[in-house]
Order: sequence, then C-alpha cells, then structure tokens
Amino acid sequence: MWAYAEDTEWASAAGRCGPDGLIGRREETGSLRDGLARHRLVTVTGAAGVGKSALAAVAAVAAGGGTGDGAAGAPAWTRVIYVRCPGGGGPVAVGALAARVSEAVLGPRGGAAGAGARRTAGAMPVPDARGARTKARPALADLVVALRGTAGRRAVLLLLDDADAVRTECAGLVQRLLMDVPGVRVLVTCRQALGLGEERVLRLAPLAPEAAVELFLARARDAAPRFRAEGAESVAVARICRVLEGVPLAVELAAGQLEAESSARALADRLEQGQCWLAAPGPALRRHRSLRSAVGAEYLLCERPERAVWSRSSVFQGVFTEPTAAYLCAGAGVAPHQVPACLARLAAAGVLENLDEPGGLRPPRYRMTRAARDFGAERLCAAGEFDVAVERHVLHHRRLAEVAEHLWHAGDQRQAARLVRDNAAEVRAVVEYASRPEAPAAQVTAALATVADLWFWWTVHDHGEEGRAHLARLLPRATADDHLTARARWLAAWLHAPGDPATARTLLGQVWPVAVLAGDDALIGWVAHVQGVVAWEGGDARTAAECFRQAADTVPAFAPGGPAPAVSLAALAVAQARTSPGAAGRSARRALSSPGVRDDAWATALARYARAYTDHRQGHTARAWHRAHRTLATLDARVPLPGTPDSPDIPSVRASLHRLLADIEAPRPPRAAVPAPRTDPTMPSRTSSRM
Repeated sequence: MWAYAEDTEWASAAGRCGPDGLIGRREETGSLRDGLARHRLVTVTGAAGVGKSALAAVAAVAAGGGTGDGAAGAPAWTRVIYVRCPGGGGPVAVGALAARVSEAVLGPRGGAAGAGARRTAGAMPVPDARGARTKARPALADLVVALRGTAGRRAVLLLLDDADAVRTECAGLVQRLLMDVPGVRVLVTCRQALGLGEERVLRLAPLAPEAAVELFLARARDAAPRFRAEGAESVAVARICRVLEGVPLAVELAAGQLEAESSARALADRLEQGQCWLAAPGPALRRHRSLRSAVGAEYLLCERPERAVWSRSSVFQGVFTEPTAAYLCAGAGVAPHQVPACLARLAAAGVLENLDEPGGLRPPRYRMTRAARDFGAERLCAAGEFDVAVERHVLHHRRLAEVAEHLWHAGDQRQAARLVRDNAAEVRAVVEYASRPEAPAAQVTAALATVADLWFWWTVHDHGEEGRAHLARLLPRATADDHLTARARWLAAWLHAPGDPATARTLLGQVWPVAVLAGDDALIGWVAHVQGVVAWEGGDARTAAECFRQAADTVPAFAPGGPAPAVSLAALAVAQARTSPGAAGRSARRALSSPGVRDDAWATALARYARAYTDHRQGHTARAWHRAHRTLATLDARVPLPGTPDSPDIPSVRASLHRLLADIEAPRPPRAAVPAPRTDPTMPSRTSSRM
C-alpha cells in the first residue's frame, strides 16, 4: 500500500528500469534491500543526478513484494509512505518536514498537520519561527500516534526523498520516530548522511562505463529511433559517457539531445566544451529538468565560503591538494584556514571526490566532478573572479614547475616525475588558459616557462607529442625574442628532431644567435646536442659524434634547464661504437666519471647503457649482458613510496636496454651496425633520440 505517491517522478521510477531493474544498479539494489532488512535507518547518499531517488523507489517496491513473513530476506511493508521533502528553492520554514510527513500519514485533512504542510511547503520561511515550532509539536505527537497505529505487527517504510534542504530537521524527526515507533523503518535520500548512530549509509557512485553506455542507448532508442550506434558513432557514445562521468541524469539528458544534433560525435564535441546546458522538459521535478538545476540545488544549500571555494576551485582541471586550494581560494571573505573545512563539506555533498583515505600520510587530494566544475566556472565568471583565479592558478603551477626542475637536478628525479605526473592536467590547463585570445602576455610568458622547465618530462619520460603541441600553441604568442623564447625553441627542436629534422634545423637556427649573443654556454652546448640527434637520426654517425663531443665540452657541469654533459658523452659513445670502439669505451667511462653523474639517474643509466652497448660492439658479449642486467636491476630498485603508483622510470633507456639484451640473447651473430634510426615521423626514436 502506497501513501502520498501521486508525484509523477516517483511513480515513473519503476518505468525507467530495464528488465532486470535499474540499468547498472543490480548490486546497489541488492545492497539497499539487504540494508533495509537489517537496519531501521538507511540513507542513500551521492552526488547530484546519480540516481538516489530512483534506486530508493525500486528498492522499496522490491522490498515490499515479500510474502508477509520476510521471505527472501526482504520485509513486506504494510505501508510505504513516500514523502518528497520540502526545499530546493532556498530556506525552508522550521517544522515544514514534520508537517509534510503528517500530511502523508494522516491525509490532507489531518488537522493542523495538513494545513501546516500546505502553508510551509514553499521556499520562504514563516515570519514567526517560534510559532512554527509550537505548531510542530502537536503535529509530531499526532504523527507518532498515527504511525504506531499504522505499523501494527508489520513494518512501515517511511521514505524521505531529497532531504538536503531539511537535513537537520530530518535527523531530529527520524531520531524521534525510531525511538517512539518500533515498527517504522526509514529510508532517506540525501547528498550527505544524517549522522545518526543507527544509520546505515549507502554511497551511490556513478555508473560504470559499460552500464552508462547501456543506459544511453536505452534512452536513445526512445529519443531518436533512427540512431544507430555503429562504427564511429559507437566510439562517440563511449566518449559521451566518459565526459559525463557516468552520471545517470546527465546520460539520460544527453541521449535526449540526439535528435537535435547531427551525430553522436557532434554531441560529444559539444559536451567537451561544457555540459550544464543539458536539459529536458519531461521530468516533473525541476531539479531533474536540467543538469544546471540539479547541480545548482546543492549550490543554493551551501554557505557563502563554500560557494566561493566551489567556484574558485573550478579552475582546477584535475587533482589538487588542500594547500593549493587554500592559496587559490583564499581572499574576499574566505580565510585560508576555512578552505580545508569547505573542501571537506563539498566532498561530503558529492561536489568533490576525495582521492585519499582519511588520515593518510599524504595531504588530502580532491577532484571536482565535471558537472560541478562547469557550474562553478559559470558562477566564477558571473562573480567577475575568473581572471584572478586563473592568474593564481598559472602562477602556482609556474612555481611548481620550478620545484620539479630543481628536484630533477638535485638528484630526486623520481620525485620530480611524480610531481609532474600528479599535476599533468593542471599543466595542460595552464597552456589552455594562456592560449586564450584575451590572455595577458604575463600568462603566456609563465606558461612558456612552465613548459620549458619541464623539458625532462617531455623528453626523458616519452611525452614528446604533448610537449610539441604545447609549444606549438605558445610560441606563436611569444612576442619577445628573449632567452626564454630561445630555450622554448631549443626544446621544440629537440622534440621535432626524430620525426621532423627540417623543422628542428629551422628552430635551432633561430636559437643559435640568441645563445651566442647572450654568452650562454649551456644553451650553445644543448643546441649542439640536438644537432647531434638530428645527424644521428639522419644516419650520419660521424657528424653526430662531433656534435655530441662539442656539447659535452661546452655545457657546464650542474647547469640547470637541460641535459648534463654526461648525457652527451653517453650519446657520443654510442655514436663512436661502430667506427671507433676504443674511443667509445673511453667516452662511456668518461660519462660515468663526470661531476654530479651519480646524482643524475638518467645520465647514469645512459652511461651504463653506453658501456654495455660498446662492450657488445667489441664482442664482449658476456660483459655486456651483465652490465645491461645490472643497469635494469638498478632502475627496478628505485621503488616509489608505499601506496602510490609507480611513475614511468626513464622508459627510453629501459627500452634500449631490453633491445640490447634481445640482440645479445638472439640465436644469431650480433648486428653489424648500429640500429638504423626510426623512419616513422610520428614516433620518436627510443634508442638515441633522448640522448
């Protein structure tokens, strides 16, 4: 038996299910049914649009379908009382929830309770809060008596849907009902738990990728019967669900847009730019008619500092930490010490994802959901704070790049790589912000310096394609022909050398006069190193050797901003191995004895690879095999901190060592020549192009 179930959104919940229940929610439905069977209070929490109300509806219907004696572990409800909690448009009067529950239990003519519900269900509070509390007391007493009579011998399920706006009152009401009415069980949907001791919390996550695609296709069949998810369209559907992060409401709203879009690919491209525009006229609840309304409902419930932190944090494109957020979000009414508490509350409401276990060794890290980020960016622009937030974001990550480069040259190269990897999305955001037509010159300069300082990430860790793309966007906007621009052009030349030597030579020609006029020996030597890479890729080992020798002799020891002299010496040894094995051996030993090489894991690994390669060319196969294995063991011994993923540890050197071992262990004579450079212009050479 249902009460107060005329709400069309509630009544249509079961109709939106597939043949096996809600799409992608079989496990969650079972968990919720089990929770209702074992606990008197269950709260379904989760972010906006994740499907809390639909899951509660389906689980309540399923749990109510028992045999009367609790068969199959599911209680059979005498009555299911559905109450959609008041709120959603602003403050709610005190006692509004109790009045609405009384109306659902006692009926619209249930005395003061029914009248109070009709009067207080709106968004504005009543003028006399004391009078509202006085009226709520007899209504609550009548409600307790009515529920006791309704429960009888079997349970009554009270479902309080969307309790965010009245969460505090809901906690008090539920506590009173659980104490005074033994036969009642309560199911609550709310973005945050009520915080009661008897509460069983089910945190609802977005759909898995496969389930999101299934839901999209199911809704697409209704919205656009002619749509066929085949070939490229199938790939576009997967991209749509990935952009929408598996949020069921967003997926359903996006499927409804297929008829208006030319293709699923066009829809995916539009969603990449933003998704708060998604809307549909169908749902009865206003908060379900558009993604902006669903997310905005939580925004309205936030205090002013939380709103400010939400909107200012929307400039982050990936993961960020508490200290970073405190630097960016503080000011204009928000103190730095308030930011961590605001972040915690936003995470509890589903606006942020907390990526670390509470109380862990690392500071908490957060990621904002895509829909919340788009909404926050809208509010940030409306408040006129977007430019300030972007300026702080760019400045912070400019400093982060400086720290990463310092760590690299100080000998902690794995930590430097981990720092860049953890902030890779923010580095891309820095380039994106600086590429805007209206971006000031200072932001372009900061972004260019950020990319240049991370030279080791693009070259050593095989992210050359991304680095080339960043420099291609920023260099045309760099108006000053200064030292920073020269460094950026040198880096672009290095990244183009394996597949596009003509562009690399052009860029080096622009860098050379700047380096000479400035008297920058390091940049002059690095230009020579890249010239050696270009010659090596062209098959001219003799010219490559001369360039690498010049680089090794010119670059000062411990010079920051590029490869150490030991790297050029290791490359020289490889280039000499074919024609002058003895000289190659001396160059490799010289690389291993260079100043500071023991603190440079990359240079050390390259030098050891060069010695093993030279031994192999000289016919000392066993010695080469042992050297290569020892070098690989050294790389493998550099383990990360417990609980953190491993970063790519010098992948180009590791790949070269494995190819050398394959050559040594192959059942055929050693190769008669140095392996030819790669000819694929899109794939940099892993053997030597990073030297």
